[in-house]
Amino acid sequence: MKSAEVKNFGKPDEIREFPKGRLELVNVAGSAIGRGVFNPGWKWSTSVKPIAKTNLCEAPHFQYQISGVLHVVMEDGTELTTRAGDIVSLPSGHDAWVVGDESVVVVDFQGMTDYAKHKH
Repeated sequence: MKSAEVKNFGKPDEIREFPKGRLELVNVAGSAIGRGVFNPGWKWSTSVKPIAKTNLCEAPHFQYQISGVLHVVMEDGTELTTRAGDIVSLPSGHDAWVVGDESVVVVDFQGMTDYAKHKH
């Protein structure tokens, strides 16, 4: 029989910091759920690309956006802007950046297992 489990981002299992942001990761029921905090001035290609060592973000995301405005450019040139309250599905192959002076906070249910993880 499976047991009930409760986790809280106030006490994440792991924190990964990168320029102008951080990822708080909790592992619950066999899944890694991440809360990403991206502060004004954050851009994937300057803040996370040096860690990921890929041309674009290769993590697929399925996330709920809590705050802020994020602009995304997909590998095929498609552009979208996401805002608080949006549920967003992003396939791999994108860049993104914070628009304005409010931090973007997202809860990601899919793509954070290896996000901003330093390769050894």
